Amino acid sequence: MKIAIDAMGGDNAPEVVIAGVEKARDANKELTFLLYGDEAKIKPLIHHDERLTIIHTPEKINSDDEPVRAIRRKKQASMVLAAQAVKQGEADAMVSLGSTGALLAAGLFIIGRIRAIERPGLLPTLPTVDGKGFVMLDVGANAENRPYHLLQYAIMGSYYAKDVRGVENPRVGLLNNGTEANKGDKMHQEAHDLLAAAPGINFVGNVESSDILNGPADVVVTDGFTGNATLKAIEGTVRTVMHMLKGAIYEGGLSGKLGGLFLKGNLKAMASTFDISSYGGAVLLGLKAPLIKAHGAADAETVYYTLLQTAKMVQNGTVAKVADYFDAHPEVGEAKTAEKA
Repeated sequence: MKIAIDAMGGDNAPEVVIAGVEKARDANKELTFLLYGDEAKIKPLIHHDERLTIIHTPEKINSDDEPVRAIRRKKQASMVLAAQAVKQGEADAMVSLGSTGALLAAGLFIIGRIRAIERPGLLPTLPTVDGKGFVMLDVGANAENRPYHLLQYAIMGSYYAKDVRGVENPRVGLLNNGTEANKGDKMHQEAHDLLAAAPGINFVGNVESSDILNGPADVVVTDGFTGNATLKAIEGTVRTVMHMLKGAIYEGGLSGKLGGLFLKGNLKAMASTFDISSYGGAVLLGLKAPLIKAHGAADAETVYYTLLQTAKMVQNGTVAKVADYFDAHPEVGEAKTAEKA
């Protein structure tokens, strides 16, 4: 398996990227990496170059660049050349910590969509209280969606949950403002009906945002705007709660510190359960090859988990399975055609 790496993307690149790559390479003997970026900065960071190839790039895409313009004008940028390697079959997948907008543009305009997928969705893995986690899409690749987009997300998310997360029969839930089938606006009601009728989908109905961390579904589908707002609310809440717990311990005097000492193991377990970085990056599902976005502030450990996640997608042929599903179920495409009509 050969993975193209945008080594210059992210807040702490290329240091954390190379450290994560080397750890993943040492953990999986089948992995080979193409490192795109400034060779003068990358080469000194490599401890040994087994299964690592540096491709020097004179340009990089910055976080403040306009995404589409940057992809089109910076032809020699590390992100662009890594995406080109995937398009040309020189690499099986791509990983970047760089600009989300630019990476989405690279995925759409360079790697390209699966024919049946109109709007690829961004899928991260999020924690649940039992430690099993769930996946949710779309969390921001699209500003708005139609009902058939959510149906496509359910199908793609189910394959991902099976192949990467090892869930035998993933439960699919539709994020809504109530669990009853008639809840939500017209778009959500139509999406509910499409999901309920879709072949091969284990649809469990509507789920509410107040309950998703309890694990009512393995795959939660939603429109990009709502998904992004929900994701940020979860991340912010987790950070705030952990900060408040630490404050209660350290500012609670002797009794607080003693209590913290007794609860140390429990607090570590809690922190581990809600450590989003351990789940890897967010996948742009719906492209012709795996494209994974890790957080710009990710550390080497997150890069490592992201690369293992990418390897599972490649090894299991998740993208090909999604494409085969839509070829075998033209009635899913008919739902799109009927809605547009």
